[in-house]
Amino acid sequence: MTSPAPRVELTPAAADLLRRLRAAHGPLMFHQSGGCCDGSAPMCYPEGEFRTGDSDILLASLAVEGVDEPVTFWMSKSQHEVWSHTRLIVDVVAGRGSGFSLEAPEGVRFLTRSRLVGT
Repeated sequence: MTSPAPRVELTPAAADLLRRLRAAHGPLMFHQSGGCCDGSAPMCYPEGEFRTGDSDILLASLAVEGVDEPVTFWMSKSQHEVWSHTRLIVDVVAGRGSGFSLEAPEGVRFLTRSRLVGT
């Protein structure tokens, strides 16, 4: 019996950036933006800096090699209803994203790619 595919995964480039950000900022978390400031980008914060509540769900606790603790990945419940049939793949691309996400000064930004579950 095979284990189900993860709902959220990281590309090698995203994992590498998370290791650098963890060294500079401590434990990390993501919240998948709903489109306000930076489209639908995953926003990276120091763990606990973005306040989650009853309207958010924890989709994943991502294990990153070289990072002691998991990186949590949150999304609003309403947005999850739209994305529930997809696997989210966190990647990194060149260019500045939102000034709120920790990678903004690095000249890159996190980007969520998606794939239908089961593909």
